[in-house]
Amino acid sequence: MKIVLEAEICRINCRACGTVRTEAVPWARPNARHTTAFEDLVLWCARRMDKTAVADLLRIAWETVDVMIARAAGAPATLARLDGLRRIGVDEISYRRGHKYLTVVVDHDSGDVVWVGEGKSAATLTEFYTLLGPQRCARLEAVSMDLGAAYRAATVLAAPQARICGDPFHLLKLASETVDVVRRRTLKGVKDPHVRWALLKRPDHLDPRQQQLLGQLAADETDAWRAWAQREQLRAVLHAPPDQAVTAVDHWLQQAAMSTVVPVRNLARRFHAYRELIINAIEQRLSNGRLEGTNSKIRLLNHRGYGHHRPAALIALILLACTSDQP
Repeated sequence: MKIVLEAEICRINCRACGTVRTEAVPWARPNARHTTAFEDLVLWCARRMDKTAVADLLRIAWETVDVMIARAAGAPATLARLDGLRRIGVDEISYRRGHKYLTVVVDHDSGDVVWVGEGKSAATLTEFYTLLGPQRCARLEAVSMDLGAAYRAATVLAAPQARICGDPFHLLKLASETVDVVRRRTLKGVKDPHVRWALLKRPDHLDPRQQQLLGQLAADETDAWRAWAQREQLRAVLHAPPDQAVTAVDHWLQQAAMSTVVPVRNLARRFHAYRELIINAIEQRLSNGRLEGTNSKIRLLNHRGYGHHRPAALIALILLACTSDQP
């Protein structure tokens, strides 16, 4: 049922600051024109359906739903979720064609999205660190991210004590790309599609046919098998005990640098620049896996709303739907 509440609310003209302030009431949020209970219902629905459906269901304007979501997201500087951050993850996500990106920061301990900004540059992440402030930045212990230089530069400048962890998924992705390059160069005449899938899969995911093909490649000592073996050794290194991280990483880099396969040696030289990031990821047991799950949820939110022309609207919705302290 549609119910209208009427109440006389005092307005105070503050001579000190020159603004007009409205009296707060116990049954509504500041500057809201709906009760707290009704607004909580709107927010609950907004986390589970698009704004148009919420507006139609509850018989309010689409703009009203948008305003409620923005109010629930709150001003970034006043958010309590920025307090107590120790381990965070940073990643970018495309939300619109034309290279439109958002930078997403997630708290590894709670799994909540704590900040979202427009863009994917060092300047974008610097906005987050500026908002966080020197004291809270000094409490950061570890930051996981991809292998790009932009986020790393911003983190080193704002929180030099934080250990930067390279994402294992991106490391294995580069190793898999190397395996595929070697396969295309050395196995051009092989038409069996099972060979490609056998080289892309983990040993425990191979079917009998693929295991047989991989065994034949190993018996022939092909370069493709050598590249595959180096990738699987890297996978084992990334799961090494934290106290063996330095030894395991250095051993893998040495073995890969001595490989007879040129692309593997090139990969070793590239990974040598990421040595500290790899060691930190193993010792801290951090990856961007949690962020990949969050990004999937963000894509669903964006698709459910048929895209968002204004990044601010999508950012407010992300902060509403991807945190556990909201209605």
